[in-house]
Amino acid sequence: MTRIRICNIGIVFAYWHYNHMTRVKKGATAHKHKKHLLKHAKGFKYGRKSKYKLAKDALRHAWTFSYRDRKVKKRDFRQLWQLQINAAARKLGINYSQLIHGLKMKKIELDRKILSELIKKYPDVFEKIIEEVKPK
Repeated sequence: MTRIRICNIGIVFAYWHYNHMTRVKKGATAHKHKKHLLKHAKGFKYGRKSKYKLAKDALRHAWTFSYRDRKVKKRDFRQLWQLQINAAARKLGINYSQLIHGLKMKKIELDRKILSELIKKYPDVFEKIIEEVKPK
């Protein structure tokens, strides 16, 4: 409950005092934020590692690119696996699309990553898979 005094100045003061918080300056929080941001900019060139404004902009770009490129990395590896599988399959007389179609028809659930590893580490197993799915 607010206490109200009779005189005009007292009423205003009592109302303000009980219904307002003290002013908080953001010095400590801002300093912590800047310090955190500059820590992440370590290793950048020139002023981008030490000047807050430049570091903030550099990190915004860096984080955007890193998010994007995590997706691109997956895409690139899938392409690489497809190339490796196609090259190995063609040596055995079947192309990539026929191999993948054959795997689906025979209900053999091996993804491209595993097929690529089989080619490198266990080529004899890969040859048996090819014989299984090759159209007769």
